[in-house]
Amino acid sequence: MSKADNIFIENCKNILQNGYSSEKENVRAHWEDGTPAYTIKSFGVVNRYDLSEEFPLMTLRYTNWKAAIDEVLWIWQKKSNNVKDLNSHIWDAWADKDGSIGKAYGYQMGIKHQYAEGMFDQVDRVLYDLKQNPYSRRIMTNIYNFDDLHSMNLYPCAYSMTFNVTGKKLNAILNQRSQDTLTANNWNVVQYSALLMMFAQVSGLEAGELIHVISDMHIYDRHISMVKELLQREPKKAPKVTLNPEITNFYDFKVEDFNVENYEYGKSVGKIPVAI
Repeated sequence: MSKADNIFIENCKNILQNGYSSEKENVRAHWEDGTPAYTIKSFGVVNRYDLSEEFPLMTLRYTNWKAAIDEVLWIWQKKSNNVKDLNSHIWDAWADKDGSIGKAYGYQMGIKHQYAEGMFDQVDRVLYDLKQNPYSRRIMTNIYNFDDLHSMNLYPCAYSMTFNVTGKKLNAILNQRSQDTLTANNWNVVQYSALLMMFAQVSGLEAGELIHVISDMHIYDRHISMVKELLQREPKKAPKVTLNPEITNFYDFKVEDFNVENYEYGKSVGKIPVAI
């Protein structure tokens, strides 16, 4: 059975049984009708996914893996902050009339910094080090730029990646300050697992572990019934996910270079409302 499903199930059970409710608090998030969006949360969740064993694609319900990977390429490859460069509409609620989300996400990845070896943006610095200094303990990115927070339409949720090579395996830690469990948990896991696979391939390494650290993992009040429905389901076998082996340059990857075989999943839980 899919380990990603089992991890999701255990996280949700813990939140529902032992989580803290924000119902009496003055919360920022709200629903489209203006109603406050309350949550039940767990603090300091740490999940581990070993990509050498299986790709963590949820089977309890469908995860739109193509759109998830398209978004991570939008941030890390295109280094864009404009929703017009995306093939989905997941960021539309945070975009201005020109499509910009401000100095967030891809914008931060594309800022060049001076290093002893020359000028690099954060993505190119990681790619350089994975080839030139793979056993460095300094290979990381961070897009939570305090100087630019006022110019971001949404503060980064998944904000930092730390890469670490052990033997021939590339491992990574994804740090996330906040996560809407139902809508984004597997979405984020799929994205950064895919990123880890791509970075490993172009660096002559093998994909190892993704460790996902979530500060505030929560279930929104209007999602509880949907989550409970998912918890009644039996996970299926994880699909097989492979990459086009001919790609050797990170900037050449496309969504179509991911091959997903035998992906079986449960029925939809219906349209999921998104708090803004």
